[in-house]
Amino acid sequence: GPCSGAGVSAEGAPREWRPQIYRKRTDTAWLFLFFLFWTGLVFIMGYSVVAGAAGRLLFGYDSFGNVCGKKNSPVEGAPLSGQDMTLKKHVFFMNSCNLEVKGVRLDRTALCVSRCPEEQLDSLEEVQLFANTSGSFLCVYSLNSFNYTHSPKADSLCPRLPVPPSKSFPLFNRCIPQTPECYSLFASVLINDVDTLHRILSGIMSGRDTILGLCILALALSLAMMFTFRFITTLLVHIFISLIILGLSFVCGVLWWLYYDYTNDLSIELDTERENMKCVLGFAIVSTGITAVLLVLIFVLRKRIKLTVELFQITNKAISSAPFLLFQPLWTFAILIFFWVLWVAVLLSLGTAGTAQVMEGGQVEYKPLSGIRYMWWYHLIGLFWTSEFILACQQMTIAGAVVTCYFNRSQNDPPDRPILSSLSILFFYHQGTVVKGSFLIPVVRIPRIIVMYMRNTLKEQQHGALSRYLFRCCYGCFWCLDRYLLHLNQNAYTTTAINGTDFCTSAEDAVKILSKNSSHLTSINCFGDFMIFLGKVLVVCFTVFGGLMAFNYNRAFQVWAVPLLLVAFFAYLVAHSFLSVFETVLDALFLCFTVDLETNDGSSEKPYFMDQEFLSFVKRSNKLNSVRARQGEDSLRTEEGTELQAAVR
Repeated sequence: GPCSGAGVSAEGAPREWRPQIYRKRTDTAWLFLFFLFWTGLVFIMGYSVVAGAAGRLLFGYDSFGNVCGKKNSPVEGAPLSGQDMTLKKHVFFMNSCNLEVKGVRLDRTALCVSRCPEEQLDSLEEVQLFANTSGSFLCVYSLNSFNYTHSPKADSLCPRLPVPPSKSFPLFNRCIPQTPECYSLFASVLINDVDTLHRILSGIMSGRDTILGLCILALALSLAMMFTFRFITTLLVHIFISLIILGLSFVCGVLWWLYYDYTNDLSIELDTERENMKCVLGFAIVSTGITAVLLVLIFVLRKRIKLTVELFQITNKAISSAPFLLFQPLWTFAILIFFWVLWVAVLLSLGTAGTAQVMEGGQVEYKPLSGIRYMWWYHLIGLFWTSEFILACQQMTIAGAVVTCYFNRSQNDPPDRPILSSLSILFFYHQGTVVKGSFLIPVVRIPRIIVMYMRNTLKEQQHGALSRYLFRCCYGCFWCLDRYLLHLNQNAYTTTAINGTDFCTSAEDAVKILSKNSSHLTSINCFGDFMIFLGKVLVVCFTVFGGLMAFNYNRAFQVWAVPLLLVAFFAYLVAHSFLSVFETVLDALFLCFTVDLETNDGSSEKPYFMDQEFLSFVKRSNKLNSVRARQGEDSLRTEEGTELQAAVR
């Protein structure tokens, strides 16, 4: 198999660790496979440009086969097609606020107009006046504006009254209704999922300014947390933990107070109020549970604060030798945004790839071409795999820079440009390894999404509790496997940066050497990761607290559970992006340290690579844990832990 004999050399003896001595191209077959996969993606992009009507997507089109803003050729069987729409550049949806279902389709007649109605029109006389003054005709082309108020067909050929005020969307030239309810219904029609999307978009649209403000707050808090960890002291940690406890308590208190306030509110008969009350109760229960767990963990681990501060100071010393490591999330985020925009553009183009079919009443619809559905699935796998590849490149770059700085004999002469050096090694030698590691994540994630979809389907169909429980167990197993793989990948990338070995070999070596590690050093590293996680919690906590205060002012107007969840998710994502650098550096340093102990003994022939500060930190950590071990006679020390203590005394 690809991983057979990973930890053994040709002579049968365990392979030695050789930090940065030997380098070769690894997992080239996987790089070739990724290249073939991306050839398929490029083909889909090309196909979407050729077969998809990019003009229809960008400029918009009406229900009669005309693209707005250009001269059109006629479609056979559609009498209102083939019109010159050069001056009519905006798409107007006639019934954006009043949906009707005809058969299995939603009636969403669209017209090309020269101007969107910016004020509400309450009667056909006002629609006629708007047409005469602006030259923008809001009724079907076959009806002359003179007959808007006289024709018996005007009710079916003109928009449903009142016509909501709308503005043209800057890029796609669609007339977007300006009232939140109409906007959400309008967007729901476009995506054909009226109920769910209506609720989501109604909340988002009505609270868009608040959401934007909260996202900016989350960004500012994340930057503040990054600088806190960069210049950490014991006092800062105590302030930080106090803020966490205060923030968690505040959020829980406010949620329970809001729930109490809702239950005593006379306007609770409103649907939005009732839905908000249920969401507040759910938020309150979940946040109370999380708060209780985190407070217990903080209390149990409080005595490790001093050692953790020292660990972060050592981590910051490693970062100071390559300060641009802190900016890695920015360019990763920029590349991801570019890729996601490209991915969505191709997806939308695929959606417009189709042949014109004339429907009842002379309207034209575009039927998707055969095989498009398979392309969507291929495109979806491309989204997951490529996104994970970009993130894995960041992990490998950071790990490589840490390895270069750590395994440097001359502490007074740090390596030049460690990040560029790490990037060049990644691109010339180890892209295949990153491809292989990033492929494992979608292999686990896509089945998880399928399981979640099936579970929701079963919930709607009222299936038995046993089947729902089994699906929940499957989902939990996939989630645990996903977490484990993310951690395994990180250690495998660091081992590849150290030893120059392929993914399977690196993963096996990393597991073996970390399993020989003393448990107390692992616990310090885990507490370091826990502190970083608390930093993310703090950002989410204060952002959600701000959201609760802001959304509560307008409680009857909107369902704010979804916007609040979106804000919390965005806050966690931003905090994770900025603080993940410390996490990666910490894990990479820890692995470098274990390799250092494995290959050196501190003698003049084999001195440690770690500096004196790191060495004294390890010794203090050992002494502290030796005292604790003697105090608890029932606690057992592993054989490997004893060897490690002997090695660094």
